[in-house]
Amino acid sequence: MAASNAQPADKIALRRDVTVWGSYTWGYADVGADIYAALGLVIAASQGLAPAAFALAGLIYIMIGFGYTELASTYPVAGGGQYFALRGLGDFWGFVAGAALLLDYTIDIALFAVASAGYINFFMPLIFGVNIGQIAIALGPFHTIKIFWLIETMVLIVFLMWVNIRGVRHSSRLNEILGAMDLILETTVVLLGFLLAWKPDLLLSQWTQALHTLPVNRFMYGSSLAIISFVGLESISQAAQETRRPATIIPRTSIALIFTVFIFAVGFSTVGLGILPWQHFAQNISDPVAEIAKSIPFLGFIAGPFTAVLGATILLISANTGVMGASRLTFSMSQLHLVTGWLDKVHPRFHTPVRTIVVFSLMGAVEALLAFLTPSVMDTLGNMYAFGASLGYMIVFVSLIALRFRDPYSPRPYMMPVNVKIKSHGNIVNFPILGILGFIGVSFILFEVIFTHQIGRIAGPTWVILCVVYYLLWRHRNRLPLFKSIKHDWEQEQIDVLTSAEEYDLLETYKDALAQRDKKVKSDISKASAADKIHDK
Repeated sequence: MAASNAQPADKIALRRDVTVWGSYTWGYADVGADIYAALGLVIAASQGLAPAAFALAGLIYIMIGFGYTELASTYPVAGGGQYFALRGLGDFWGFVAGAALLLDYTIDIALFAVASAGYINFFMPLIFGVNIGQIAIALGPFHTIKIFWLIETMVLIVFLMWVNIRGVRHSSRLNEILGAMDLILETTVVLLGFLLAWKPDLLLSQWTQALHTLPVNRFMYGSSLAIISFVGLESISQAAQETRRPATIIPRTSIALIFTVFIFAVGFSTVGLGILPWQHFAQNISDPVAEIAKSIPFLGFIAGPFTAVLGATILLISANTGVMGASRLTFSMSQLHLVTGWLDKVHPRFHTPVRTIVVFSLMGAVEALLAFLTPSVMDTLGNMYAFGASLGYMIVFVSLIALRFRDPYSPRPYMMPVNVKIKSHGNIVNFPILGILGFIGVSFILFEVIFTHQIGRIAGPTWVILCVVYYLLWRHRNRLPLFKSIKHDWEQEQIDVLTSAEEYDLLETYKDALAQRDKKVKSDISKASAADKIHDK
């Protein structure tokens, strides 16, 4: 059965309300905030080798960033990695990529709402004389449920659900204001930390000790967790359909974001281990940046609380991007007949996918609740986060390579560097060398996750398998092909997307490329026909 993904003319569409600064802060709110959650986890695992763990994950992240920049600027629609996989590899693999990234987004909601509440709890001893966030109760076989921390997390998730229903403009504005504040703060903490408190001999001694005593599997565990710090470029691609002039804006914002976050991730781990021993971070996993800030001479008594405030807020907007990403991802999957059409509902007043926002915000809340039933809520959620990101990114790299061959006609405002020109079916294709290296790097991260993460290697594949079962049952019920793709008019969709985005120069380039292709096909047919006539004579 063939089905079209064309939408009715009167169907309510997503509104393009995201500006260039909004696009940057969508990504930064997710990626830049991740250091607040990941720093303590990675240092606790990798000890003195934490800067190396961040650098290793960061190099892979740079290649991921190049790939996403190319794909998101070429195909500026909601869906991100799921949409790229669908176009490059077909419906089934598009769904698998979507399932992996959906796990990532819902865990994003849970993990960063939990981490945001953790930074809020920095102030609880000042208010109540005790950190109520660390008060645990027993419930049946569960003896370490931190009930107040759990309640705080649920309140934050409900607040974000409300903000996102109100509209992307409100959600984006929240990111823009707090993102700007956090950029200033992070730069200040790193610079003043190096100038006033950093002791290179402390960093060197911890590095040397870790080289001699740290087991290889612990470093692998730490470097796989470090990928948490670099998840977020997917958010820019999810917002592409609501970004003004996306083909122009996305390459600028993505490249700036890639190197901003890489510098911060390596910088924080380096300055932190030059100020405090790694054991201190292991004991303060929930608010590591605040611990660095309050250790800076002269400014610590102000910097510590101020960093805790901004840590709480920036993590909140990172959870906000999780709500936004999960809702746009499933909205796209619904429109493309990968999941139920019930999710394809845009609010008539706010122009937001209201059903997907509610459903997957609540799913994030459930995941947070389940994580609070384990001994370490942050570590549990971090395990799941790394699995979803790694699997999704692997499929995206394969999709990028496939699309270079299958769709050489779409104009690419940005192309991943380091290419080799090869000829395929009469076309000159730029084969991406960094795409291959990126795939290998992400595959290594996924191997680390499966090898070292007890929860991730069980819960992650279980999530994907359950999603695939749903997909097969839903497609069978609707008499759609299970492993093959339904018919999509990608060329008309690309024309519609570029028209909607007001990228008229790219639109003309695309139409010219299609016209040249059609002309060549007709010429080849004519030549073949003439050759047949000569042969018949």
